[in-house]
Amino acid sequence: MKEGIHPKYHTCKVTCTTCGATFETESTLNEIRVDTCNNCHPFYTGKQRFAQNDGQVARFNKKLAKKVEKK
Repeated sequence: MKEGIHPKYHTCKVTCTTCGATFETESTLNEIRVDTCNNCHPFYTGKQRFAQNDGQVARFNKKLAKKVEKK
């Protein structure tokens, strides 16, 4: 590697703006701010919510049930 062309690589502080958690990592930046971290992200906390979308079969059965009720 050539001397003097690479940025300085050192320990930096990472701060989460949502929950305020901090940890250290190595980077070329002095400080990193993130919106979500592993302490508050829904995927890692287990509080993830999935949207319940009806499939084609469920929509068909719903329509069929309405037609049967009318008769």
